[in-house]
Amino acid sequence: MVEHVLVAPDKFKGSLTAAEVADRVSAGLGVPAVRLPVADGGDGTVDAVVAGGFTRVAVEVTGPTGQPVQASYAWHPTGTPAGDGSPGRPTAVIELAEASGLRRLPAGPQPLTATSRGTGELIAHALGRGARRVVLGLGGSACTDGGAGMAQALGARLLDADGDELGPGGAALTALDRIDLTHFTDISGVEFVVAGDVDNPLLGPHGAAAVYGPQKGATPDDVRTLDAALGRLAAVAAWTHGLTGAVEHDDRPRPMGVAGAPGAGAAGGVGFAALAFLHAEIRPGIDYLLDLLRFDDLVRGARLVITGEGSLDEQSLRGKAPVGVAQAAAEAGVPVVAVCGRRTLTDAELKAAGIEAAYALTDLEPDPARCMTEAGPLLERLAARLAADRGLT
Repeated sequence: MVEHVLVAPDKFKGSLTAAEVADRVSAGLGVPAVRLPVADGGDGTVDAVVAGGFTRVAVEVTGPTGQPVQASYAWHPTGTPAGDGSPGRPTAVIELAEASGLRRLPAGPQPLTATSRGTGELIAHALGRGARRVVLGLGGSACTDGGAGMAQALGARLLDADGDELGPGGAALTALDRIDLTHFTDISGVEFVVAGDVDNPLLGPHGAAAVYGPQKGATPDDVRTLDAALGRLAAVAAWTHGLTGAVEHDDRPRPMGVAGAPGAGAAGGVGFAALAFLHAEIRPGIDYLLDLLRFDDLVRGARLVITGEGSLDEQSLRGKAPVGVAQAAAEAGVPVVAVCGRRTLTDAELKAAGIEAAYALTDLEPDPARCMTEAGPLLERLAARLAADRGLT
């Protein structure tokens, strides 16, 4: 029997978490609603998964500057919170931004020295707890270290020609001579999944340093240094350990093998380390997380799905949460509408993405600043308008 509305939004960045968006929309609808906050692997992934039935685990880890920070990951003993109770795999969902994100930089960007070590420490903690599946969301990183810090936290030793351990950050990799994996954490039997929508390779003009380095404060000289350093990491991995890296007969690093794989450049190259050292599989973030949260079960019997995010724009069409939700709902034959803070997509673009209509806070309040500060009450009003338009009440 068709009874409910499924409310499955992403966060409104800077104002509301995905769970808060779902709560506000549900409150404004005035009809039975099932709340399922979602995420695409970027900032807010842990919050969304916790709201979906996972438990939050807090850990003190190394932040991107080397100072300790309080971070958390999401945990579930079977990895199927909406499932049928059958045995599953102990699952940890780890968001790189929690430990190694830009928001962890109190004194501003540090593009050459920021480290991903804290993310590795979160992984180590989850493995110690018994995780057999680790899902990595790689958005919002502060580092461009190729995942070197993450690998070091898991037992890899990155050594210079004198046998000394390298310091933190991407620039230090220019002195990398060999990688010692003798004491690397045992990951046999553990499934690693990178959930994200970044398809950049590790190196070159479309690589981690060139595309994302400037967003982390890297100057043009810094970008050249970091790209060369990441090339050194990939080449040494290939030379000394048979890891498929990026090197040809003339010893010149190129975006080949793992280094050239789509997603290797995610999070400043942490994607490369996940592929090379953890043998991870890269999956579209929203698709994987919808599977994890059992979207297909919850959409069954729904008469409408409401999704959304802070800004519905061209980026939304590139694997972001609302379009992923719309595609999954279409497979179930359920119509989709969206709520957002603002929209720049046309009606035709929305319909092509599977979204019948979009309701923006700016329809009610033209001042963007007030839309941010008063997002909650405005969303409730917007949801009431949506319910009236769709004949839900």
